[in-house]
Amino acid sequence: MKALSMMSISLFTLCYMLIFAGPADVTAAESTKISGWEVGSEYNDLYNSKELDKLKGTITKFTTVKPLPGMAEGTAFYFDEGDGEKILVHLCPSAYASIKNTGLRKGLKTKIKGSWAVIDDKDIFMASKVKQGEHFEFKVRLTKDGTPFWTMSKEELARELAAK
Repeated sequence: MKALSMMSISLFTLCYMLIFAGPADVTAAESTKISGWEVGSEYNDLYNSKELDKLKGTITKFTTVKPLPGMAEGTAFYFDEGDGEKILVHLCPSAYASIKNTGLRKGLKTKIKGSWAVIDDKDIFMASKVKQGEHFEFKVRLTKDGTPFWTMSKEELARELAAK
């Protein structure tokens, strides 16, 4: 009888949490997949939304990165503005979008908006938006303040993506 009573309390608690609190947007397992990419992290603080730059060129090669020790893997690519110098562009945690999921393609005219940063004495570019052609863009941060899309609630993200 006591076990049945405890089960009823647990079931009630679960229902209450789902109805009033809602499911958590990021589970513990998911949070480790973006470890180091969160708002307020050392890496995210490198993004300066007040000093944005624009690049024009082509994506030459896709890659993955772990920008700082202990960080989760991220999606990145090398970019050429036409002078032969390869710029490493960081896009997002791989758990948010893999290379395949971005829809981006090598060799197409591409415009990138974002912020420069220095990691291990090397210049890298942290993208907020990548545009290819007239109709395709892959956006990963808010332009106004650099908030990463992978840290937004499902509702905020849906609203932002619908505003394109």
